[in-house]
Amino acid sequence: MCKVSKLFLAILPLLLLSGCNSIGDKAMSMSIVYLSAAVLSLLLLIACFVLVFKKNIWFVFLFSSILVVNTGYWLLSVSKTVETALFANRLSYLGSVFLPMAMIMIILKVTNANYHKYLPHILSAVNIFVFFVTASYPYSKVYYKSIELITINGVSVLEKAYGSWHGMYFFFLLAYFSAIIVIAIRTTMKKKLNTRTQSVILCIAVFVNICVWLLEQLVRIDFEFLSVSYIISELFLIGLYLSIEDNEKNDAVNSVSSPTAYEDAPLDEAKVIFLKEHIPTLTPTEAKIYNYYLEGKSSKEVMELLTIKENTLKYHNKNIYSKLGVSSRKELLYFSKMN
Repeated sequence: MCKVSKLFLAILPLLLLSGCNSIGDKAMSMSIVYLSAAVLSLLLLIACFVLVFKKNIWFVFLFSSILVVNTGYWLLSVSKTVETALFANRLSYLGSVFLPMAMIMIILKVTNANYHKYLPHILSAVNIFVFFVTASYPYSKVYYKSIELITINGVSVLEKAYGSWHGMYFFFLLAYFSAIIVIAIRTTMKKKLNTRTQSVILCIAVFVNICVWLLEQLVRIDFEFLSVSYIISELFLIGLYLSIEDNEKNDAVNSVSSPTAYEDAPLDEAKVIFLKEHIPTLTPTEAKIYNYYLEGKSSKEVMELLTIKENTLKYHNKNIYSKLGVSSRKELLYFSKMN
């Protein structure tokens, strides 16, 4: 988590630039803030490759999307022609339409939630359609009726007249954020995260973006605060991922070191009784896994029999160990045999 704290400190200059100056100075510094956000997004993408690339490619997808969004914001702020501004605007939309999808997939992955294997393909198809609609001007005027490039205190801004399909993007983002809220609540209610801290990190990551997005929808603001809030979300999601990684490593250490402690000690009859009394609390799936372990089946065999993934099995294992008062499969089998 200390790595995440250092990354979080890196965005403080951006917050100071966007929130601590007078209104006129703030407008003048917009392009600098956008450039800083784009550079920071690039650095976070590089860090992502180092930290989590091999284990969760959706982080790379998310960080790449945010880099594209912030690069688009910066290019727009320094554009001198309508053509360049349109390209920059399309670039920011390209990242924006795929960014919520990456967030959803990350949350599903880190919470070990089950989802249909075609879900990423379906979401990608929807995203591509929405992007082509947002990028259709001047070939079509369903999203924008007209666009004019204006300059405010040295910063380029697109003055837009919206078309009949512009509301589509609002409902597109609303649907994504609603889905993220449902997943976050469901995750917290079903306790699919190991600690309360992880649940808080997840909820904050979702809450920050929703608040900023709603603010920009309801209030006319020249500065794109999403360029900063997306980076904050990156840091929170990295924190969530690293927190889960640390817990899994600790669980692995405990599972290796604990057997000698209880095998050499006198039999703990209270623990045996507790395990026996709490077996009925297992869900049908957990009970199947428990019985498979008693039969001597390996993790691979259990996954094949139940048609589940490794992360799903780990999630069930944690629930089984928690309910039966043990910390590892070896301890589970040891006390079960004493039952």
